[in-house]
Amino acid sequence: MTVNRPFSRPTTGASPLLSTNVSRRRVLAVGGAAALAPALAACGGGSRPGNTALADGVPQKLRYAVIGSGRLGTPAALRYKFDGVDLGKELGGTTVTWPSGFTASLPVMEALKAGSVDFTFATATAVAYAIGGGVPIVPLAAYPLPANEVEILVPQNSTVRGAADLKGKRVADQQGTTGTYSLIKYLQTAGLRLDDVEYVNLPAADAESAFANGKVDAWISWTPAISLGRARHKARRLPNVKTYDYSFYVASESFAEEYPEAAAKVVRVIRDTQRRVNARPEASVEFFDKIGGFGSEDLEREVFLELTKEKRLSDSNADRLAPVDRKAIENTQDLADSFHALGVYPSKIDVTGFLRDSRFDTVKKAVAAELAK
Repeated sequence: MTVNRPFSRPTTGASPLLSTNVSRRRVLAVGGAAALAPALAACGGGSRPGNTALADGVPQKLRYAVIGSGRLGTPAALRYKFDGVDLGKELGGTTVTWPSGFTASLPVMEALKAGSVDFTFATATAVAYAIGGGVPIVPLAAYPLPANEVEILVPQNSTVRGAADLKGKRVADQQGTTGTYSLIKYLQTAGLRLDDVEYVNLPAADAESAFANGKVDAWISWTPAISLGRARHKARRLPNVKTYDYSFYVASESFAEEYPEAAAKVVRVIRDTQRRVNARPEASVEFFDKIGGFGSEDLEREVFLELTKEKRLSDSNADRLAPVDRKAIENTQDLADSFHALGVYPSKIDVTGFLRDSRFDTVKKAVAAELAK
């Protein structure tokens, strides 16, 4: 008997691969599978065990991917029950597990492809990668990143005052990231292109070191790292730098197909939890501190509190989670096209066609209904 699966997609030719490595909002080359092995092992490898329902529409388990330390931000608030919110109880008794070891949302896309996780945060870069690489994701909801999440830093005594002054300067960035997209847009305001600067592709930690040692003239990245770097090095940020892209929450095809209402409910709980964090910044930062979210440097806690109050963290706007709309689609398509033009994505990716596909209509309606509550 043939079973029609609403999220299944026809087999096509080879999917475009990504030609560069970056981190967090990062493109993960297929050759990076070895680096992903610890995270997949923590998830139980590539197996996809059955998920027997506890009751109608209630999954027995949910595997929610943890990116980074897992002790800061929305996932940490959910995992450690900030304000007493228990995600498993909200779903009706589901056992929630937290596969960890992921350095960015791109490695989680590989874990989704391997059937090792059910649900995750995903950057626009990760979503474009997933679409181009045939990862079986279902887009659930999206929100715009804070417009001031990205900064470009220069030394206090630098002659660089704006976009036009970056021409010919050495600019450190992680290629293929939110920073790259913001840099492209910022340079355009002065009629410049990326090849008008001396572009230095470095991971965040190396970029900060290069900036601190005067090996680059400017450094672009996102909060909290860039704000902490500004405080550490007493740097100056350039004016009118903006963040343009969106972030998403996605589920695996298998989970969203079997439990669309549960997937939608997770999105609503995330939105409501982030609203609690935003409403009580001091309490939330104290909570993250108690679960080990900050290092020994007091500055980390102070900067994070300031960013939480100002709603400048990537999670901050999750209080505005909404079904994936036209703006999110158009913006992510533009990001994918920009990266294709740079050679980050060797092939053009049809983000628009994927995100508008009617096979997601059922789960979209479920998400819209939950977020209306």
